[in-house]
Order: sequence, then C-alpha cells, then structure tokens
Amino acid sequence: MWKKSLHSLKEFSQQPRKLWVPIVGGLAMMSFGVGILVSTTVKPGSEQNPNFAGLLPFGKSASNPTPDRIGSPSPIVTPVVTQTPKQRAELLKKTAQTSDVSLDRSRARYLLASDLLSLGKPQAALEQLKDLEKDYTVLSGPILLKRAQAQMAANQMPEAVKTAQQLIQQYPRDPSAADALALLGQQDKKSQEQLLSQFPSHPKAIDLAKARLKQNPKQLALQLQLAQYDLEAKDYADRTEQLTQTFGKQLTAQQWETIAFGLWENQKYEKAALAYALSPASALTAYRSARGLHLTGNASSVDRYKYVVKSFPKTPEAGLALTRLISLAEKPQDTILYADTILADYPDKTPEALLAKANAQEKLNSPATASQTRQILLDQYSASESAAELRWTIAQQYAKANSFEAAQQWADAVISGNPQAELAPEAGFWAGKWAMKRGQNADAKKHFQTVLQARPESYYAWRSASLLGWKVGDFDSVRDLTPQISPPNLRTQLPAGSEELRELHHLGQDQEAWSHWQVEYQSRVNPSVAQQFTDGVMRLSMGDNLDGIFMISHLDDRTIPEEQKQVQSLKQEMGYWQSLYPFPYMQTISTWSADRKLNPMLVTALIRQESRFEPKIQSAVGATGLMQIMPETASEIASQIKIKNYKLENVDDNIKFGTWYLDSTHKTYQGNSMLAVASYNAGPGAVSEWLSQSKTQDTDEFVESIRYDETKNYVKSVFANYWNYMRLYNPEISKQVAQVSPAQPKNLTN
Repeated sequence: MWKKSLHSLKEFSQQPRKLWVPIVGGLAMMSFGVGILVSTTVKPGSEQNPNFAGLLPFGKSASNPTPDRIGSPSPIVTPVVTQTPKQRAELLKKTAQTSDVSLDRSRARYLLASDLLSLGKPQAALEQLKDLEKDYTVLSGPILLKRAQAQMAANQMPEAVKTAQQLIQQYPRDPSAADALALLGQQDKKSQEQLLSQFPSHPKAIDLAKARLKQNPKQLALQLQLAQYDLEAKDYADRTEQLTQTFGKQLTAQQWETIAFGLWENQKYEKAALAYALSPASALTAYRSARGLHLTGNASSVDRYKYVVKSFPKTPEAGLALTRLISLAEKPQDTILYADTILADYPDKTPEALLAKANAQEKLNSPATASQTRQILLDQYSASESAAELRWTIAQQYAKANSFEAAQQWADAVISGNPQAELAPEAGFWAGKWAMKRGQNADAKKHFQTVLQARPESYYAWRSASLLGWKVGDFDSVRDLTPQISPPNLRTQLPAGSEELRELHHLGQDQEAWSHWQVEYQSRVNPSVAQQFTDGVMRLSMGDNLDGIFMISHLDDRTIPEEQKQVQSLKQEMGYWQSLYPFPYMQTISTWSADRKLNPMLVTALIRQESRFEPKIQSAVGATGLMQIMPETASEIASQIKIKNYKLENVDDNIKFGTWYLDSTHKTYQGNSMLAVASYNAGPGAVSEWLSQSKTQDTDEFVESIRYDETKNYVKSVFANYWNYMRLYNPEISKQVAQVSPAQPKNLTN
C-alpha cells in the first residue's frame, strides 16, 4: 500500500534472472555445472524436447493422434481435475468401473488411487492400481511408485520394497525412480548414494542433501549440489556465503561460476559480480561482473565494462557493455567516443549508438551535426526501436507546442515504420487523441481501431476500446462494472518435457509433475522457448506465481529471430495469455469485490501488480500479502471494520482489508479509479498535490503528467492488467476483441 517506499515488485523492471541472452535495458543469466550434473533422466523412448522441435499447439499431441491423446483433454476426466477428492469421487468410480479399456478409464483409476491414498485408504488405492501399468503405459513409472507408497502405507513393507526395486530396475532413468530410491533409502544408505549421484536435482535428493548437511555442514559436494539446484531456497544467499567462506580457496573457476549464477538468480548482484570475477574468463562472465557492480551503484563497473570491450572485442557482450558505458557517461564527448566504437564494430547496436550520438552532439551545441546523425538513423535504420523512439520524441515535442497536426504525422510514422515497436500502441492512441483535438473524429476512430487490431494486449488498447464506446469502463466507471468471469476450462498444455510429465500435469498431479520437471529440466542455463514457457507454467501450478509470471513475461526478451517467431506462435493461444495473467483466488476476490461494490477484474489487476498473487510476500518496509498492506494501515482498517484477529498473510483477510482500502480511495476521489489506484501506490498527499497543480482536464494527459515515474507506470500497468483480464476471462469482451483483432488468442475448447 502507499506507505511503502517503493513499488513492491520494482525488480520486475530489471532483466530476466533465468536467461543468458544479453538485451539492452536488462540483465543476463547463465549457469554452469560443478561436476555433479548428470544427463537428462527420462524414460527411454519419451520425448525430452530439448529444443523447440516438439512445441505442440495447445490441446494436441505429436505421438498420440487418436482421440485418446496423452496429455490432451478428455470429456470425462478433464473437468474434474481441479475438483477435490470428495467432489469427484463418484464420477471417477463410475468411469473406473467401465468395461472398455480407454485413456479416460486409466486416468480415472490413477486419480482415484491418488485420492484414496491421500485420504488414508491405501488398500482401496491398491485395488485401483492393480495391473494399471499394462493399460496406462505412459505412467508406468508413477503407477509403480504409487503402488509402493500404498503398500508401505498398508504396512506391507516387503511388497513395497519389491515394487520400488522393480521400478528402479525397469525404469532406472524415470524421475519416479528417484522417489523409489528415497523410499528404499530410509533403510539403505546405498540407495541414498544412488539418489544423490543419479538425480541430484530431484526434490528428494535436495532434501537428503540438506539433512546430511545439517549433521555435518562441511561437505563440499553437497553444498555445491544445493548451490546448483536449490536456487529457490529462502536462505540461499546465506548458505552460499557460508560455502564460499568455508571452501573458497578450494573452489574451481567453474564452481565459482555456478555460485555466481545462483547469487544472480537471487538478485545478490554485488556478490554475484565478485563470483563472476573468479569464474572462467569469458565475455559473458566479464560482462556479468561489470553489470552486477553497476546494478548496485558501484562506480568500478565502468572499468569492468571497459575491460569487457578491450578483452572480448566484437562479442555481443562487448557491444552491450558499450551501451552501458553510454548510459554512465558523464561527458558528451565520452558518449560520442563510445558511440563511434559501436558504429565501427557492432552493427546490431548501430541504431542505439546513432541516437545517443545525436543527443550528445546536441549537448555540445552542434544542432546541425545532430540533425544529420538523426537523419541517418531515420533513413538507414527506419524500422529500429531507436527510430521509433526518435519519431515519438519529435511527436511529443510538437504536441507540447500544440502543433497537433505535425505531432500526429510523426506518431503515424511510428505506426507505419515501426508497427512492432514497444511505442507503437502509445503512438497510435495519441495520434487518435490528437486527431480528436483537430475535430477529425473519423480519423481518431480509425486510429483507435488500429491499436485494438494490432496490439490488443496493451494499456492503450483498453483506452482505445473505452473511447470507442465498448463496455469496458473508463477511469470514472470501471469500479461499477460487474463483468462476467469465465474461468479456464482446460489446463495449459506443456510444449516441452516428456509425455509422462505432460500427462501428470494434465491430471493435476502437480507435485509429481514438478519433481519430474526438476529432473528433466537440465537447460536452465540457456533454455529453449518451449522449456522456458513450460517452466513458467510448472511454477504457476505449484503456486509460485511470482517466478511463473516472470519466466513467461520475459519470453519477450528473446532477440534471435527464430525464437521470436516461436514466442509469437505461443501468443496465438489462450493458454499463453491465461498463464501470463493467471486468476488464482478467483472466488475470494469475487466475494470481497462484490461486498465492496468493486469491479473484481480491477481488484485482480491490482493484486497482480502488487504481489503477483504471492500471499506471503513482504516488501522491504513490511507491506505484506496479496494487496501489500502495511501493518499500521491494517490496524486502522481493523478498527474501522471491528476485527480483532487477522493475519495479513491469510488470503481472505488480506483481500478483505485491501478491498476496503481500495474502496476508501475510490470514495476519496468520487469513484475515479485512476486516482484511486494512483493513491494506492503514491499516497493521497501526492495525488492531491498533482491535482492542485494540474493544467489539464484530460485524464489521459493527467496520467502522462504524473511526476513519479513509478506511479505513472504503476497506473498504466494496473489498467493494462485490468484490460487483459477482461479480454481473457470475460466472454463478451473476448469475443468482441476477436472480431477486430487477429492477435486475440483462440479460446481453449475441448
């Protein structure tokens, strides 16, 4: 809430922690093995799909073209995957008892066995599992594992040991074998050693390593195993600090690189920079070392960037280092020097260098030379993002001088010359607004329709739809809408991983699927597009919404043309967008939104921006939970609504308090949602000051004039979220967008 000093997810403005691809404006990622990395362990004959060759359209399977497809929807079992064991028991029993052998029958038996085992009925579970692997071969490993677990729960220890041994013997590389080894390892140390050596990334191996380290912390191999594979641990940084202090002198350069990657993943950039400095000398490690210092404000980053340029000339990292040096340059002459180096040796960075050079020339009172440089940019690199930035800057200058016709012409140049640029929807929307100022309403309508058609996911698409009269609300009416919410009817298909993994995920066996993925996903260093998306979906299924959304959103940072095409292919499917904009806690959000007479899509949009749906997340200053509520604010709210006992980490309590506060900010600003949302972030004092000093009655112009960049971006992000939830989960708007835009994703259907 507004009393926190920074937006709770400010780190999202930085680059993906999971990728190595260097991109202007962000960070890069990489990891290396420490000698304990094993080959991908999947069942022989399964599809690992290390690249993008196995990317499947959602709802399709390459290896099972028949109606009963592995990992694909089925009319009977699919609808009950998200139900509780009690809710789905009767349907599963009925399906499991059918005489015809079918995929639905096998799925029903497996789910029923899982439910019975979780309910403490192992004998009944064993009845469902009897000979199931003969009909349901894709899950033969998990079936044997579940049988062993049921036998153990039924105190049939000899049978459980025998079944576990059978699993390990028949499917030694199946991730389920790791669970079998863990089961046997309760009595057999040899099985423990096999688990650690063969499946070091499996959660059971991680647990075993932690248990051993608790008894004896001075075990380098186990500490390195956790450094490589247990990156999500809350104590990762402290544990790694202990590792380097204890064994620093023994570590190899490759091991330092593994540690550096883990620290980078945990956003400990200065420590990561030091670790990268001890890693094998390469363009990437040198760049990371410089960038880590840069991110923490260490001035020595300049010298390290220069080292990258000198030691690894003409590499992508050297070009990126030069762009960083331009951003750090204190003198225009230095900017020109760095820009000229780029122009000579780094053609892919030429547009950025030309724009920076022109701006520096302007500062040196050389307007004619600057104009010539800008013209080169527009003539020779017309389709670049830098050309779009230049055009948009000129358009804004004309608009500021009330020369709206010229402003519109330059904005139109962005639309025609840079249709894929990040600035394109903004330019298109404002070209429409400026046309309205000139009385050209038909032209304005055309521009708004173009934004909706080309970039339906953007904040400016919502503003365009609103001005076109769609029933999506404007800043004054959003809160009062009560849109229908239609939840997804299918789980998102996984484009990477084995058939076994995809089937487990489809059945909602998320913990089992996650364990499988930890074994199969050995390309964390440089994942394919399919693998990165799959990892994001897997994280979402485990409730890790923060990293799940992060992984999916940063697919846009791919720079290789073929990978960009793959990302665009993903974006054609509803599953991609519903994963990027998930809707957890839908019922709780709907309930409290109705109670406060708030639009549930707006509440969801704000929660996504504040916390990425993480109920226990806490900001540096103590803002807690889904709606990032400060403890003192919660205390005030509790006294207002007369509640004594509450926990901000509790989903219901947090949304109850957060919606109360959001309702109060709406009341403060007579129902204006833009001002209410801005106040939620910046506080009522800042908003009141902006209102008192504002020189415009135009709400869109007011948004652009917000003094705090954080709050300006926050407002746009929240309403972009709102619009995307409307176009993805409201059938009426989803259909309406699909009628005007080929970029609107297809609905998931059976």
